[in-house]
Amino acid sequence: MDPEFGGSGDQLLHLDIIVDQRDPRRGILKLLSKLRPEWKTQHIQMKTFTEGITNQLIGCYVGSLQDPGCVLVRLYGRMTELYVNRNQEVEMFQVFHAHGCGPQIYCSFQNGICYEFVQGTVLEDELLRQPSIYRLIAAEMGKIHSIQPKRGQPAEPLLWTKISHFLTLVKSSITRTPAEQSCTKSSAALQEVPSYEVLMGEMESLKRHLSQTDSPTVLCHNDLLTKNIIYNSQEGTVKFIDYEYADYNYQAFDIGNHFNEFAGVTDVDYSLYPSRELQRDWLTTYLESYKHSTGREVTVTDAEVTQLYIQVCKFSLASNFFWGLWAILQSHYSSIDFDFQRYAIARLSYYFEKKEEYFGLTLSQFTN
Repeated sequence: MDPEFGGSGDQLLHLDIIVDQRDPRRGILKLLSKLRPEWKTQHIQMKTFTEGITNQLIGCYVGSLQDPGCVLVRLYGRMTELYVNRNQEVEMFQVFHAHGCGPQIYCSFQNGICYEFVQGTVLEDELLRQPSIYRLIAAEMGKIHSIQPKRGQPAEPLLWTKISHFLTLVKSSITRTPAEQSCTKSSAALQEVPSYEVLMGEMESLKRHLSQTDSPTVLCHNDLLTKNIIYNSQEGTVKFIDYEYADYNYQAFDIGNHFNEFAGVTDVDYSLYPSRELQRDWLTTYLESYKHSTGREVTVTDAEVTQLYIQVCKFSLASNFFWGLWAILQSHYSSIDFDFQRYAIARLSYYFEKKEEYFGLTLSQFTN
């Protein structure tokens, strides 16, 4: 694979159309009249997918959803423009597609985008633990992480800029008195969302510690939960979809973030977090793919796996913190029926529970 960053370079078609989220069919038919003019209106079928908790996703097709030519229409969630850079998302679509790692994007419109349907099915949570599947995921992530930025353009990690932005938005949405902040720093399960002051202090603590962790900056998906993984059982492949948060970031963040997703979304259960043995096997496959895709010697040593394991544990804290903040914002702005407050507390509780343990991990603990 040519690892040079870049999409097709073509200007993306933009249609000046707004699709009504409550009654989307009329607006979608206008989009399809431009994208699929040969389709007869009376033959067009639409299927609403329910996996997402941020946006609406509707598959449009004539005949079968699995037929070539199917169009996915994504309607942006309410107020998501506050924390999602839509121009960056489009660029990431083009980059992933140019490198054979994602679908083609067809157009943008006033409140969404249209793109190619990826053949396969959304991965089921329990398959994350199946070696034949998780090794596919690890190898695909290694391939994506090898995509280099354009020559002369430094790749800055997204993490701290994004967390700072989230905190700025959170500041105006939390009103708590100092007396209510006292118990949130303990490792006990949170009963409510911590104050802005506590969250700001935690970001500074995370940044101090993780800045000493030598994790390379690579092209990351940054949101690899099961609904963003399409598994094609016939071809034995996986593809990652949805690039709202894709950008250059710390390698260990993308992996640690994926490991956190083993716990699920609707009912978060961290007893499902992958064992050390599973993680090491996953990381070995990942490093083989990453090294192969960047043209290096593919041999992977135990020491390399251990070093990455420690980095991933530490950056998994940042992932829980990141999505905890995100969920606080969603609880204020989203119109989707989901208990974002409960989700925020689950993610932040595990962050506080594991922080001391993961901050304390060192290579010497595994080599004695």
